[in-house]
Amino acid sequence: MSYTHLCPEERYYIEIELKKGTSQNKIAEALERSQSNISREIKRNTGQRGYRHKQAEDFAQERHKNKPKEVKLTDEIKGIVNVRIEDDWSPEQIAGRLKQEGIISLHHETIYQHILADKKAGGELYKHLRHQNKT
Repeated sequence: MSYTHLCPEERYYIEIELKKGTSQNKIAEALERSQSNISREIKRNTGQRGYRHKQAEDFAQERHKNKPKEVKLTDEIKGIVNVRIEDDWSPEQIAGRLKQEGIISLHHETIYQHILADKKAGGELYKHLRHQNKT
């Protein structure tokens, strides 16, 4: 079963049932969701005035909006990364410095993927890694 986000109607149902004193297990059964999903929903979205569906929806949208976005390496960033790899910097060092300099925030694994793609295309960036045979 693939995961789907709770919809506003389900959040409304949770609010109503919690006010009635219905257990999380019963709510989960009625919504055909796992009890852990319902528990997590309630824990994440309960404010000082209890669980409120509109507030829960706002919290969920805010978390989604603030979620890290997939980073696409531009040619400019690839150029910077390539120069630093050729200067024998590790992907971890490069990622840290790019973030520190305010250029871009990316995961070191993104840089490793770039090096792997370069290797598959016949490039030699991988030779500058400290553990050449790992990529």
